[in-house]
Amino acid sequence: MRTVSRLILAAILLAGCATGPKFDPRPLTPTVDFERIEATAPATPDLLLPPTDPFRIGVGDMIEIEVLELGGTRRVCRVMPDGLIYYDLLRGFHAEGLTMEELKVGLEQELAAHYRSPQVGLILRGVNSKKVWVMGRVNTPGLYALNQPSTVLEALARAGGLFTSRFSGTTEELADLKHSFLVREGQLMPVDFYKLLREGDLSQNIYLRDGDYIYLPSALSQQIYVLGAVNKPRSVGFMDQVTLVSAIASALDVNEAAYTERVLVVRGRFTEPQVAVIDYLAILQGRQPDVALEPGDIVWVPDSPWYDLQEYAKTIVTTFVRSVAAKEGSAFAVPTGDSSLVPSIEP
Repeated sequence: MRTVSRLILAAILLAGCATGPKFDPRPLTPTVDFERIEATAPATPDLLLPPTDPFRIGVGDMIEIEVLELGGTRRVCRVMPDGLIYYDLLRGFHAEGLTMEELKVGLEQELAAHYRSPQVGLILRGVNSKKVWVMGRVNTPGLYALNQPSTVLEALARAGGLFTSRFSGTTEELADLKHSFLVREGQLMPVDFYKLLREGDLSQNIYLRDGDYIYLPSALSQQIYVLGAVNKPRSVGFMDQVTLVSAIASALDVNEAAYTERVLVVRGRFTEPQVAVIDYLAILQGRQPDVALEPGDIVWVPDSPWYDLQEYAKTIVTTFVRSVAAKEGSAFAVPTGDSSLVPSIEP
């Protein structure tokens, strides 16, 4: 009887095993080998110096013009969208792209048809043609006029500084400084915002140029970005544990062009990111364990074989920050010519 009972118990246990969760012999790899790369060009000393190139007039700039020693000729003129200044008896003079000295000489030549030996005086009253973007977790994100040589810290100050939590009074949990970046003409600049704002490293405080884009993302955003040759490139919310397989599945799997034997995971600061190369095909075939991901990781599925890890990873980071800048910038628009909506960067 005891033997029969043991047989019945064994049968029940076997049946439970057949219908319960199956054992996966492939362990989850919590870490993989990462290689550090340089995603930006080496910093040069001139980045810490004010620009020396002459100021060139642009659309929206305000210029005070006067024919000296001739009363009633003082006017403040705006450079119109067509690049022209309309002053006095002139039907329009092309000012866009000129220096102040070139504009002075040109106006004196044109006004000579109406006045004898006119001497023109010019004062630059407002600069609206040179702007920088300061977006993300600052108190007043937006587009700022670059009235004079200004640094990253001065731009952040004009934007009201980092957004502060009303509960804790700190900014640490609101601005993700390790993933903040500055883009210039489509290229990532060598500015480490963590070193600049947390460690006081002023070698990161470079001077800004027209069109620069500063972005400080939220530290509360727990996202993993799945890009490249997938069916739906997207960000994936981080919950408990996200693996490479589950992240790519959230992007509706790889597409037909995907080269799955050398998928890249980019992690860490954008100025000095770390990159891991993973054989995703081997994971799917059970020859390698799955890989655990972290918030902020960028998963990139290539569409063809690549050979230079440094250059390819640099391209990935640059593409990513460009796309973020385009997305965030498109959400903020300033009506053309409305200078009241464009705060200035000035003392």
